[in-house]
Amino acid sequence: MAALKDIKRKVDAVQKTKQITRAMNMVAASKFKNAQLRMEHFRPYATKFMEVLNSLALRVEADSHPLLAVREPNRIRVICMTADRGLCGGFNTNLHKMTERFIKEKTAEGKEVQLIPVGKKGRDYFKKKVSIINDRADVFGKFDMTLAVDISDDVIPSFIKGDYDELYIIYNEFINVSTQRPVAVRLFPLPSIGKDTDVDPEARLDYIYEPSDEALLERLLPMYVHVLLFRALLETSAGENGARMAAMDNATRNCEELISSLTLKYNKARQAAITAELMDIVGGTEALAKG
Repeated sequence: MAALKDIKRKVDAVQKTKQITRAMNMVAASKFKNAQLRMEHFRPYATKFMEVLNSLALRVEADSHPLLAVREPNRIRVICMTADRGLCGGFNTNLHKMTERFIKEKTAEGKEVQLIPVGKKGRDYFKKKVSIINDRADVFGKFDMTLAVDISDDVIPSFIKGDYDELYIIYNEFINVSTQRPVAVRLFPLPSIGKDTDVDPEARLDYIYEPSDEALLERLLPMYVHVLLFRALLETSAGENGARMAAMDNATRNCEELISSLTLKYNKARQAAITAELMDIVGGTEALAKG
């Protein structure tokens, strides 16, 4: 009977776990819908913004703005965007692996690398492995463009002053609920500014600007950083909730399979116990009859 009680206790524990994972799945699904809508609404704006900026950059000299400066990349900073919480499958792990690989490659080339973590999981994972500055945690519960501007205010003046030479951002690009692809994008020096390569022909349209090209570039280049950072934040938020929704859905199904397996084991053990008791009764009856 002790074995039966142990199995019953396991079934009850798994039932409670199933209730938790199902509730977390429902919460993640609710958050995911809102995060996905925000991301999908912002993507066209970000894409069109870059088209106009590329067209504008083709009209000006490379030294017309400090953010266009190209220096020997001896000092590199990396913005790594992870989730604030776990239980979202490999969402954070994939980012950690890519960031580690990126840092090792740059360090092997003799570069000095500093990390700017955005998200609690990234900060906690790298705090003893690499130099960390300007970290931010517990930011994905509720955020807006202000967060992107705050991060930009940390990285733009430092680049202009020459504190570092290159800035990258690593985040998970949202593909669908079960797929988020880690990507690394260079912010400084701006990869597509003032270059003829990889520029969409539509970006070459002869726009009419007021005031001058240089004055517009002065205003738009910081906005470019705001837009890219905010898009990365939205992609991270949608990806995190989508990954958590999928992970909790898988966990719920695993709980159901485990409950079925344990129930079958419990029934077999109970049947074996009943059979053993019947055999004892039959054996006793036969013994009395012979006596």
